[in-house]
Amino acid sequence: MSDEIFEGGCFCGAVRFRMRGRPMFIHACHCRDCQRQTGGPFAINGLIEADALTVTRGTAEVRSLPTDSGRPHDVAVCGQCGAALHSDYGRRDWLRFVRIMALDEAARFQPDVHIFTRTKLPWLPLPEGARVFQAYYDMMAEWPAESLARRSRASAGR
Repeated sequence: MSDEIFEGGCFCGAVRFRMRGRPMFIHACHCRDCQRQTGGPFAINGLIEADALTVTRGTAEVRSLPTDSGRPHDVAVCGQCGAALHSDYGRRDWLRFVRIMALDEAARFQPDVHIFTRTKLPWLPLPEGARVFQAYYDMMAEWPAESLARRSRASAGR
């Protein structure tokens, strides 16, 4: 994990957070769950170690949302404006999915992959050369070695 610090927060400013280091991997997820949750064509999630996130102002509320996969999905949102900040998909206490658009410098991050494009909106073009998957992908084939090592360390003993 790098020493870089990234700040972010909700729409109304009641909740602020700090992310230590860059995400291990970034998904642009085009699944129907993400479309419905964001009200947009996809969500951009950066996968990072849970201990790399710190709330610096306010308190996020956790809302458990149903998913098409049946896995639990706990989303941390601002209790005032409802903006999603990060989530725990599958109740893995060591991993978080940070909503990249909640970061102050969201433009510094771009997706590594586009997933669940089988439900991508047909009018939405994807960047040329984007790594695109109809559903999920083989993590061992797609993630960089450094990110796999970080994931292994974060999940050790869990």
